[in-house]
Amino acid sequence: MEPQNKIMIVDDDPDILLSLQMLLETEKYELVTADNGWECLTELKKGFRGIIILDIMMPVMDGIETIKNMVIEGFVEDNTIIVLTVKKVQGEEFDEIYKYIYDYIQKPFDVNHLLSTIRKIFKDNKRNEKKII
Repeated sequence: MEPQNKIMIVDDDPDILLSLQMLLETEKYELVTADNGWECLTELKKGFRGIIILDIMMPVMDGIETIKNMVIEGFVEDNTIIVLTVKKVQGEEFDEIYKYIYDYIQKPFDVNHLLSTIRKIFKDNKRNEKKII
């Protein structure tokens, strides 16, 4: 799986997971799903690289703790985080992780906005890869 085609959806709501999975599969993206931050980190340790669509409010490990752990483990360099949540994130906790988030999309969300954000990330990543070579 090429990083420019991989997306991980991290959300504890099965309806959101299924809806996003169906939407993104029709767009020909390769998907990984996780129910919480712990599962997200497990996938990252297995080698996942790509876009992570991350909810904030989840059991086991929430999105804020997940991003903090991604920073500690060095997983923010090769991944792009889109926060997709109903929670308004603010305050000191958010200040710590803000710089690692590419986009913050509030639920309910506009599907077209999400898709255009994903396309832009992959396009920018592909452009950056060409510059390095």
